[in-house]
Amino acid sequence: MRLCLLASLLLLALPSLADTQRVVVGVNNAPPYRIVEGNHFGGLYIDIFNEIGRQLHWDITYKEAPFRRVLWLMENGRADFMLGPLKTDERNGYMDFVVQAFPAERRLFFFRDPENRITRYADLKGKTIGVLRGSSYFPRFDDDDSLVKIAATRYENLMRMLAQRHVDVVIAPELVGLYTVEHFDIDVSVSPYTVDGKASWIAISRKSPLMMQADAIRDAMDTFRQTPRYHNLIQKYRTGVIDAPALLQVNNQTRVDQ
Repeated sequence: MRLCLLASLLLLALPSLADTQRVVVGVNNAPPYRIVEGNHFGGLYIDIFNEIGRQLHWDITYKEAPFRRVLWLMENGRADFMLGPLKTDERNGYMDFVVQAFPAERRLFFFRDPENRITRYADLKGKTIGVLRGSSYFPRFDDDDSLVKIAATRYENLMRMLAQRHVDVVIAPELVGLYTVEHFDIDVSVSPYTVDGKASWIAISRKSPLMMQADAIRDAMDTFRQTPRYHNLIQKYRTGVIDAPALLQVNNQTRVDQ
């Protein structure tokens, strides 16, 4: 009798196991968006994606790699998803930008020495500018071959290069830039010139079978946006960078000259 009962329970469990979809997500460490600490993966983007995965009964595996390597994983179908890329024509060739899931973040220009303070786009001429390898910021900057750009694999590395005067300026999205200098106690400042960002995406590799679930992903994201938890998560990760020290305050009189 007990064997029969056990067999019945196992049979009942099989459909739910079969319905679980294995999902691979490529991520680079970029706190507070994507936080990788050993085998622990967290951060705003990952917390949001986990909620989508919970709704869709996914079994999610996060694979850490530098940003440019994550792009390669997506292009070659080695990862199903990427969290937070900006949409470009090149990337659109191998990713489906399925839903704008994450808030827009301004692009900030960090500096150490007063002569490298940026008040307008033209001030970037002649400066060595630290950028994240493989990343996009805004079209005018990305396409400007007259600028001297030095690439690194992490924003932490870029900010340390700035502190040691190996670069003059570092460009970074607002939250990740402020989080990095605060977390690692790096003595740099923020220029008054900023550029408005665009909402970033959850993207699916065009080689992934999960392309068929695009509508379900959008529906899950729409459902999550209506909950207090979504807004609480955004506030949670903004705490600590909005009330930054005076040397990191961003001038409210921003001038956007794209």
